[in-house]
Amino acid sequence: MKLIADSGSTKTTWALMALSGKMLKEVHTSGINPFFLEYQEIIDLMDSELLPNISEEILSIDFYGAGCGSPEKIMVVRNALKHRFPAAVCHVESDILGAARALFGNREGIACILGTGSNSCFYDGKDIIGNISSGGFILGDEGSGAVMGKKFAGDFIKGIIPSHLADLFLKVYKVDKHEIIDRVYRKSFPNRFLASFSKFVAENINDPYCKNLVYTNFINFIIRNVEQYPDYNRYSVGFVGSIAQVFEDILLEAMQKRGLKIHSIQKNPIYGLVEYHSSVIA
Repeated sequence: MKLIADSGSTKTTWALMALSGKMLKEVHTSGINPFFLEYQEIIDLMDSELLPNISEEILSIDFYGAGCGSPEKIMVVRNALKHRFPAAVCHVESDILGAARALFGNREGIACILGTGSNSCFYDGKDIIGNISSGGFILGDEGSGAVMGKKFAGDFIKGIIPSHLADLFLKVYKVDKHEIIDRVYRKSFPNRFLASFSKFVAENINDPYCKNLVYTNFINFIIRNVEQYPDYNRYSVGFVGSIAQVFEDILLEAMQKRGLKIHSIQKNPIYGLVEYHSSVIA
């Protein structure tokens, strides 16, 4: 059997495939990002969330993950996978290569991720030949749920959010300014915490403040990421990720404002990856 995984900072989707290429099962676990999880923590996560759902012998793993952009981080994930699946041939690649393969297969285009974090690349149909560094949610990650939540939280702390929204937010989340600061600066996974506020924004998207927050977040992503590639307006632009899918209408509006068109939007690239790897097998 073969496993294909698409992992963000919040969630990992695993597809169990027959060696013939047929998808047999889909399993969801917490995100595996080697910037936030150590080797043993990844093993513990697989033991508690993945292995109870996978009893088959695994001979091949293709893992695409957030944080897997350097040889050091790739090795952390690969070693953890090999520890639990010693018979498997393990390939670990970045989540942005996974997005590109899911969106474009063997065709060229600009692939983008808008989820808890964000990223983009120029893909020639085989390899990534250009990548604007995401920078993470402190230095970059424009367009992401984490940055959307960071801006929302900052406005809440400073009293900039309209009072009716601030009152509703307090009622729903039951957190004050001090707790938000503590969670961001002192607790684990601040990016996930901040990205969780995107649900509140989505539920109140008809409020002008929320719509402008999302729209501005997307415009910043397009300018600082997509438009950095040479001749960017000559190529198709595709998106994967929950933020792209949930706020699709506003993303379309922002792209149109910048004179660009969307090739496609996929909430979860796992199905495109299954199709890509099935074609490789064929």
